[in-house]
Amino acid sequence: RSGATVDRLEEAIAINSSLLALGNVVNALVENNGKPRDHIPYRDSVLTRLLKASLGGTALTTLVACISPTADSEDETVNTLQF
Repeated sequence: RSGATVDRLEEAIAINSSLLALGNVVNALVENNGKPRDHIPYRDSVLTRLLKASLGGTALTTLVACISPTADSEDETVNTLQF
């Protein structure tokens, strides 16, 4: 979809993997009516390791969701809003 070359494709895969890990951490933190479960998968990516104190500590965290009104981005927008 993005038309990325090999180098850019590998970079995009790494970014998406980190974002998936971030989503897993956020879901683990709020899974049981806002109470974190026993194991939070911070070690699944460098991104989540770096954000561990911000996500699981006493800090307030804001999430910015980038969405698009275009028809070709509908699936991504819906998935982002569901997250």
